[in-house]
Amino acid sequence: MRIVLLEDDPDQSAQLQGLLQRAGHAVHAFQRSRPLLNNLAHESYDLILLDWGVPDISGYDVLRTIRSQTVPHTPVIFLTNRDAESDVVQALEAGADDFVVKPLRERELLSRIKALARRSHERAASAEVLETGPVRIDVARREITREGRPVELTPREFDVALFFFRNPGRLVSRAHLMEVVWGRSSDASLRTVDTHVSRLRQALALSAESGLRMTPIYGYGYRLDVTRADAP
Repeated sequence: MRIVLLEDDPDQSAQLQGLLQRAGHAVHAFQRSRPLLNNLAHESYDLILLDWGVPDISGYDVLRTIRSQTVPHTPVIFLTNRDAESDVVQALEAGADDFVVKPLRERELLSRIKALARRSHERAASAEVLETGPVRIDVARREITREGRPVELTPREFDVALFFFRNPGRLVSRAHLMEVVWGRSSDASLRTVDTHVSRLRQALALSAESGLRMTPIYGYGYRLDVTRADAP
């Protein structure tokens, strides 16, 4: 998963980053709220971890901003010293999906992250076959057909297609896509991402007429839209 972390304590931030990276996650850490909110305006993530007590803008207010303006559907876990029932209720009513009370128990945090992943956009990750409108993806065979006819894609183009069809309707930043498909250590450029998306759009005829459309979002990334009721 691609996770963004807001934690103002450098030691706790480093500890969390190490824990999450060892568990196989890509972590992007911030110690202040404003840089995080600026980042969320042009980047997408699979999960947001928010510390409640951040000096510039509280995690609670960051959550309210996220839910009202920025990324209303991305799962959020609160990291907090507060364990009173009223505080928990306040966080959940503001839009948090879960909370973990400090001091953090590592296995508990990883377990809650896995549980959220199963309930969110990664639910389709284990599906052997994905069907959306005229497009059918056989994940195990790494084959794609459109209206029953095979579509020839490179391995990278297949991976790009698989990510979008596992996340229809989700706004994905170009950097997020590059990280998932090419890996964090890759020297691929954002232009490479654009080229692969363009080829995919042509190969699968992703247009409003087909019931599926690859929508570019200027300065951000792309979204695979289902534009017709008969393309579920």
